[in-house]
Amino acid sequence: MEITDIHGTVTLSNGVKMPYLGLGVFKSRDGAEVMNAVSYALEAGYRHIDTAAVYRNEAGVGEAIKNHPLDRSEVFITSKVWNSDQGYDSTIKAFYESLERLGTDYLDLYLVHWPVAGKFKDTYKALETLYEEGKVKAIGVSNFLAHHLDELLETAKISPMVNQIEYHPHLTQPDLIQKCLDLNIRPEAWSPLMQGQIFDIKDLQKLTNKYDKNVAQIVLRWNLQKGVITIPKSVNRQRIHSNADIFDFVLSDEDVKHIDHLNQNQRVGADPDNFNF
Repeated sequence: MEITDIHGTVTLSNGVKMPYLGLGVFKSRDGAEVMNAVSYALEAGYRHIDTAAVYRNEAGVGEAIKNHPLDRSEVFITSKVWNSDQGYDSTIKAFYESLERLGTDYLDLYLVHWPVAGKFKDTYKALETLYEEGKVKAIGVSNFLAHHLDELLETAKISPMVNQIEYHPHLTQPDLIQKCLDLNIRPEAWSPLMQGQIFDIKDLQKLTNKYDKNVAQIVLRWNLQKGVITIPKSVNRQRIHSNADIFDFVLSDEDVKHIDHLNQNQRVGADPDNFNF
């Protein structure tokens, strides 16, 4: 992945260009909080906003984008179908409800949020239909492990373009990342900052003086150098700007490997093989 600046993109398997840095809005309250966060991100140069139906803030995200001078076509919007809406017909319905809340007539990327057993294949078929109808520019999955991908690909007509997974220095999932890359599925990190826990990792703090960057900036740069799209979440204007200030330095190969070796297979979120929601 060629890293240039905040407006840089990766090209998905279908040719769609997806910004490799975005703003995540998980747990951002609908209304002023999420609207301000999106506005801060757009002013800082972000062109990618990641939300989901279950976050209950799609309306605020859509309103902030509508109120910004940028044209809708310049902002890459991702949303996801929630578990209780999975299944073919219910996914189609959920998609159009997301569009209405977001105030747009298409999505740039729509994902299956979790691999709900017995349902995710039909859910993904609905995504394929929406893609073929031109309602979404790219489709993919979230929280799919290798065996979920294998099962999906038994019936999928269109290979997922993205797999959004938990990814950070304590959960690097190298085999899953490599499988995605081998299948031309672009990996994307959620919780890249471990919901703030990365600031407690002493090995990362040691790198801050070397690069004159904070821990978050080092980790986000590591994400990109590993070829992983990243969507750090914040509602703080200064931190949103700071998280984007990662294009004037390069981590050495040695330091990238050092961060790789911090892996502990430790999750801050649920295990895709053991979740009940």
